[in-house]
Amino acid sequence: MTIHLVKLCVGIDSLEHLESYRAAHYPTPETPTRHVTRMWPKREAELLDGGSLFWVIKGVMLARQKVLRLDEVIGDDGIRRCAIIMDPELIRIQPTPRRAFQGWRYLKPEDAPPDLTRSNKEESPLPPELAAALGEIGIL
Repeated sequence: MTIHLVKLCVGIDSLEHLESYRAAHYPTPETPTRHVTRMWPKREAELLDGGSLFWVIKGVMLARQKVLRLDEVIGDDGIRRCAIIMDPELIRIQPTPRRAFQGWRYLKPEDAPPDLTRSNKEESPLPPELAAALGEIGIL
């Protein structure tokens, strides 16, 4: 059974900002990206069975990346951390509002927002604030 993670994308203002950050920090489009976190997912096997990390930007889930593996990273302080290694492709999803939280949360596959279709990708994306407001009143 598959499980996903949801994570706040702190310091990022838009999906385009995340894409430019990734381009600046990962030299080739094929280079897997990583996010280091303090906690190791207890549901590792389910996450590695086709799970993704869903990014929340400015209160709205906007994209996901497929999780490839989890690597152990020991910081300069000697503390063990988890590096979530992801496919470099950012997959745009149906914008879905999410309240702020700390760390990451599990997301069941049936609760995950759908990927945007080709026709949806060609449309101009809504600003995150507008998508969040529409989601709050049940329109999005």
